Amino acid sequence: MANKMKEFLPKIEMEKMQALQEVEEKYETGLITLEEAREVMRTKVGTIRPYHIAYMEQNLKTGDEDECIRADMRRMMELVEGFMDNSRPELPAGHPLIHYYKENDEMRRLLLAVEDLMQYPVIKNQWLELYDQIRQYPIHYQRKQNQLYPLLEKKGFDRPTTTMWIFDDIIRDEIKESVQLLETGDEETFIAAQEPFIAHARDLMEKEETILYPTSLALITPEEFEDMKSGDQEIGFAFFNVETPSTPDTQYSSPKEGFAEDLQALLSKYGYAAGPQQELDVATGKLTLEQVNLIYKHLPVDISFVDENELVKFYSDTDHRIFPRSKNVIGRQVSNCHPRKSVHIVEEIVEKFRSGEQDKAEFWINKPEVFIYIVYFAVRDAEGRFRGVLEMMQDCTHIRELTGSQTLLTWAGKDSSSDDSDSSVGSAEPATTNPTGDDGNESHAPSLDITSDTLLKDLFATYPHLKKELASRYPSFKMLNSPLGKLILKKATIRTASERSGLGEEQLVKLIKDCL
Repeated sequence: MANKMKEFLPKIEMEKMQALQEVEEKYETGLITLEEAREVMRTKVGTIRPYHIAYMEQNLKTGDEDECIRADMRRMMELVEGFMDNSRPELPAGHPLIHYYKENDEMRRLLLAVEDLMQYPVIKNQWLELYDQIRQYPIHYQRKQNQLYPLLEKKGFDRPTTTMWIFDDIIRDEIKESVQLLETGDEETFIAAQEPFIAHARDLMEKEETILYPTSLALITPEEFEDMKSGDQEIGFAFFNVETPSTPDTQYSSPKEGFAEDLQALLSKYGYAAGPQQELDVATGKLTLEQVNLIYKHLPVDISFVDENELVKFYSDTDHRIFPRSKNVIGRQVSNCHPRKSVHIVEEIVEKFRSGEQDKAEFWINKPEVFIYIVYFAVRDAEGRFRGVLEMMQDCTHIRELTGSQTLLTWAGKDSSSDDSDSSVGSAEPATTNPTGDDGNESHAPSLDITSDTLLKDLFATYPHLKKELASRYPSFKMLNSPLGKLILKKATIRTASERSGLGEEQLVKLIKDCL
């Protein structure tokens, strides 16, 4: 990895790196004072860039997973002050890194609010309202882990994946724990948990902005950042929405227009062509490449494939995908696609599949609103050799609710138990009524009857603007746009939504009517 990272960076002077590592370790362990350390910086190290520290951590330090937690960013900044420019880079509007900085700025504001509230007796609703905003922040980590880390790994910099991810998860868990303590009413433990949470969150943000983002700018090309935008949109953003560009950025258009066509013609000359409409021999038939992709696109399940070298090679890109995926995962070591605390499970599955000891591993997520089934299969060729792992994931909520038998055609939105069930296609009925009046304007229905059992999906179907309006007025509802949120929405009622948001039924109903 050392040589690989070096390929993408300006010239690295190894003597300088060795001196930087030595002075940092002596200062961190208290062997020399700050004044002595800075004198060494002046005489033996000189001016450095953020990527120098990243290179040193990647190639000159041991892979201690707890190192990221122990390292105090404040002490590092004291050491390099005046020797390294740590100002924010000037970036074009819409650059992926800008969104990380904006999220950190908002998180810092929220942490100041936490410090302020800690001085007063606990008023539960105030804290719940504050944490409804804070609990959005882990989306920031999801983008880092699925978008930024994979690209850095490809450039030889995998320390963020192996160390920073641990810290990401610690802060995410501290947020979750704080919310649980609030809900159970354990005020003393909740308040005691705030100081370490604030310290951890601020320290990690400083690590990101001092080392991670500047190093990313040095390693990742403008074209790769541009390509990252679609995956960022898929995962989402904390605290704000980012509009999808209506037209692609022509600044980074593909070079040599027509190259794909020329390559296809060359392959065809030697019998290797596989154009969208050319039929391919598959195991039990013939399909064009277009048809293969359409089948994957419409599968009722999500699938992913990891090859025998433990590299992610494929995932199905369906509209109903349960968890967000990013194309940056392709070609990535599967162990780097999971939190550190669950990597050992992934490794055990691969090991037992490879040895032939096991062929299948099942997991499921069982929540009141959703049931998700996950299964892994060992993939073997005709000779029984291990060729990889196939993961299948499915939302089985609806399947588990099925009872009795259904042998007649009944369309979605039509009661299968009704006496007038008809098997003709023309009998299909819309699931919702037309929300517009004769003049084409949406009815605001001031007398709208909303009960505890009213489904949110029915309200959103009748009033298409309502979901976006709720999310803009009350941040907790932004999660409904996530893949998992879309699953929960299938069964979410006013009662369950009020419990999850902390609003209370009466307040939620009032908010909905205000949005109409």
